[in-house]
Amino acid sequence: MRRALLLACLALPAALAAGAEELPVRAVTLSNAGLIQIERAGSLAPDASVTFRAPAEDVDDILKSLVLRDPGGVVEGLRLPAQDLEAEAFRGLPLRSEDFASRVAVLRALRGQAVEAGGSTGRIADAEEAEGGLRLSLLTPQGLRLLLLREGEEVRLTDAALAARLARAAEAMAASRTADERQIEIRLRGAGAAREVGFAYVAAAPLWKPSWRLLVPTSDGEARLQGWAVVENRSGADWDGVRLALVSGNPAAYRQALYAPIRVTRPELPVRVAEQVTVTADTGARPVAEAQAQAERAGSAPARAMRAAPAPVAAAPAPAPPPVANFSDGVAALPAATAAASAGRVAFTLPAPVALRAGETANLPFLDTTLPAERLWWVQDVNARNPLNAVRLRNTGSSVLPDGLAAVYGAAGPESGAYLGDAEIRAVAPGETRLLAFARDRDVLLNSATASGERPVRIEFRRGVVVIGTLRREEVALAIDPRGARGKLVVDLPRRPGATPRFPVAAEGDFGLRHEAVLDGSATTLRFAFEREGRQEVPLWDAGLSDPILLRWREVDVEREQRRLPGGPGMLETLRTVLERLRADAAGRVELEAVAAGLAEARRRLETARGAIRQYLAAEAVLTRARAAVEDRTGAEREEARRRLNQASLAAERAGSAADAAWEAWQQAVQAVVARTG
Repeated sequence: MRRALLLACLALPAALAAGAEELPVRAVTLSNAGLIQIERAGSLAPDASVTFRAPAEDVDDILKSLVLRDPGGVVEGLRLPAQDLEAEAFRGLPLRSEDFASRVAVLRALRGQAVEAGGSTGRIADAEEAEGGLRLSLLTPQGLRLLLLREGEEVRLTDAALAARLARAAEAMAASRTADERQIEIRLRGAGAAREVGFAYVAAAPLWKPSWRLLVPTSDGEARLQGWAVVENRSGADWDGVRLALVSGNPAAYRQALYAPIRVTRPELPVRVAEQVTVTADTGARPVAEAQAQAERAGSAPARAMRAAPAPVAAAPAPAPPPVANFSDGVAALPAATAAASAGRVAFTLPAPVALRAGETANLPFLDTTLPAERLWWVQDVNARNPLNAVRLRNTGSSVLPDGLAAVYGAAGPESGAYLGDAEIRAVAPGETRLLAFARDRDVLLNSATASGERPVRIEFRRGVVVIGTLRREEVALAIDPRGARGKLVVDLPRRPGATPRFPVAAEGDFGLRHEAVLDGSATTLRFAFEREGRQEVPLWDAGLSDPILLRWREVDVEREQRRLPGGPGMLETLRTVLERLRADAAGRVELEAVAAGLAEARRRLETARGAIRQYLAAEAVLTRARAAVEDRTGAEREEARRRLNQASLAAERAGSAADAAWEAWQQAVQAVVARTG
């Protein structure tokens, strides 16, 4: 009795339009850029259209990339339900999707609509569940009529247009229950007999993930590389015998909202009204807070201590391992895919058709090849305790090996069949080499130390200034104890902007600078030096003073300012220190020696001038006292004071002349030095 009442107006149409055919998937191309290209094809009748289902999230990409192949037809267009199909279907109707919760809710939502039920015609006033059926109240021209409808009886809308819209709304509501998929119809107009039709589109998909199996030799030789591809079918359709291609490349790919309705926002012009007057309430005065300054102290990082190289440790002779068969000889061969390379991409087409149901994941082989290999140690961080175990591969094939993770196994000897570690493979173009690290060798010890120093290498001059060209040397010492093991070592060091490496560089790349060395089993130390040029300017006098050649000793406190004068303390000592560290054949050394000698002469004369100035100042003090004595004396004592004043005046004059001569001699020595630097 509680089953839903049958409404003839809500009968749903067939799911597919008449004459629509769904073409099977024939080929799939998966890209490592997260894209899938699906190709469908099949025979199509002259008047038939093509239909297929696709995930709703792919509709934007389908609308952007769909390409049709029809040699004998014309494309009329593509149709699919609106993105918000349920909301659009119920727009303008007197009921909503939630009204379908019960038959009473449906009929109550249709209140006022004209219906035929139980042999009567009228407008729905109310509906409710009752004992024995559904009680329906109708408004008729004669008045209110009550009907008790039993199972199987109909309530039919007399408005055919409204009934059709309700039917479409019910269909949309049913379709919205599977809103993650959309049914797409491609309408074609053909003539004549059936013809072969196909179409393709590109959409987002889980990228295919290559994984590698790498079998490495114990030393130099050949490594065997096997490629497997993890493939996921999230297209919404089964793949039955499809041609599968795996593409590795870097295409430009975008998304665009073509399926979603987009409405352009227009500016709203408000209705003009009288301007409102707003006043911020007065909250009264507040006390003024005084700012407090906080000092920040920058701490200097402690200098890194130099670490000594490890002492060599004697290696105990290892017992001979028992003979072991090569593991690579027994590894099953993989069917190789056909590789087709083009600009910036390579496509691996699997040799056999692939069957993979929607929602399944497969791991499919696509490559089996041998590559030249070289076992070595790899140091990426000189501060590490041990180097990395690595293998160097060279791609001798004709196609790019895509990015992936390789499980590394030993191929022979004690490592035969043993898992050694994992290694990341970045895309390897034909002819390129890659280092693949898969473990850390704890038997080989590393230790590093750093040192730096600066020395002068050349001298130039500018008036009153000595320009010292310097060479700063920064060195990293890497101590290695292989404990008897022999082989090649690769060391990567970061670049140092502005510095020139003074060690052999085998290659440069994102890794920085690469150096290669061969270890003979004994402890050794590799040194990696960088040199950078600099310059240091040493002025012969303080630039804050005026030209010393024009300076008068009466205008300056010589005792207080002697460090700022040519020949004063400090400058000559600096030049002599530079000469001690400067090579004998360095450019400008002879000239610097002459400048230092001239500066030494200027210092000697400055000392003489300082002594003369001190004597003058002493004579001036005596003269001042003599003048005071004349003013304080009378009679015979005054005459004696005048005689002493004359003597003091002559002495002060002679001392001033001597100071002038000594100062002039110093200035001549300074002028000679300036002439050598100018």
